[in-house]
Formats: sequence, C-alpha cells, structure tokens
Amino acid sequence: MTGAPTWVPVALLFGLVVAAYVLMWRGWRRRARKHVLPPLVEAPPVSELPAPKLQSGARYFGTTVSGDWLDRVVARGLGARSSCRLSLSDEGLDVIRLAGSFRIPADALVAARQDRGIAGKVVPPHGLLVVTWRHGDLVLDSGFRLTLAELSGRGSAGGEPASDKSVKERHNAWVRAISKRARENA
Repeated sequence: MTGAPTWVPVALLFGLVVAAYVLMWRGWRRRARKHVLPPLVEAPPVSELPAPKLQSGARYFGTTVSGDWLDRVVARGLGARSSCRLSLSDEGLDVIRLAGSFRIPADALVAARQDRGIAGKVVPPHGLLVVTWRHGDLVLDSGFRLTLAELSGRGSAGGEPASDKSVKERHNAWVRAISKRARENA
C-alpha cells in the first residue's frame, strides 16, 4: 500500500480532461476567426417558404472553402453537423436545420456535384451532394447527404431499399436543378 491518497490520481486525470477540453475549445474558436464571413441570409419560417422545385430531408455535413475539402468553415454556425431539410426554389436553396437555418440565394449558387467527402467526412461514391456558392469574398462548398427515407422509395408500391443507382439518380436530379439555376443567374 502506498502513502499517496487515492484522490491525487483522480484529480490529475480530471485536470488533464479539463485542459484537453479547454484546448479543443480554443482551437475551435481560433478556426471560427480564420474565415471572416458576413452574416448568412436567413431562411424564412417553414410556413413561408416559397414553392419548392425540389425538396428533401438530408444530413448537413459542413461547409469548406471551395477546392479544399478539409478547410472547414465554422464561422456563422456553418461548422455544426445536423439533420436538415433542403428546399430549392426560384429564390435559392433553403437549408432548414435546428443548428441555424440559412438560405443560399439563387444568384450566389455556382454549381453542384456529387462527391465522396467534405470536411473530413467520407461517404460511399455518389453519396454526397456538394453545393458550391459565393458568400462574401469566399467561394464555399456545402455538403449534404440525402436521407435514406427520401431515397428508399417508401412512397412507391415496391418500397425497396435504396440502391446505389437510386442514390445516384436522386443526387443527379439535385445536381441538374442547382446547376441549371446557377447558369440562369450567372
């Protein structure tokens, strides 16, 4: 038996955990100051959304500086991964989420594509819808993965699970619609 009380190792471990948390918090705050962004365009309340051309449930994975899929933007709440609802209309792309809804105006849309990863998150091929848009002085990429409920065909007679082909087709529809809107406003 040693002479040291048992609370000493517990206090040291607790101190290390608190120090690690403080360092992570400071790193997150430093990253938020790295990208200077003007305020985001607020999305209207759900009851006042314009008539959608396309609408879907999705998972928002994050926003990066275009061309660098690891340079994650956390300013203005863009770093919070969350479930969301996407609604594409003539006014732009509305991203409705608990972590902070925002609108990407139609004239800010640049392009859309399918990709495998964004902000350190990698998914199967054709599994990610990446929307490129301008905000302030930056061109940004925001990544979304359509939810399986949207892709599974539950509203259809068959109700088969989503296949790679159906995922690719659904993402292609979004890519075509967003790219068309971007060309119209260019």
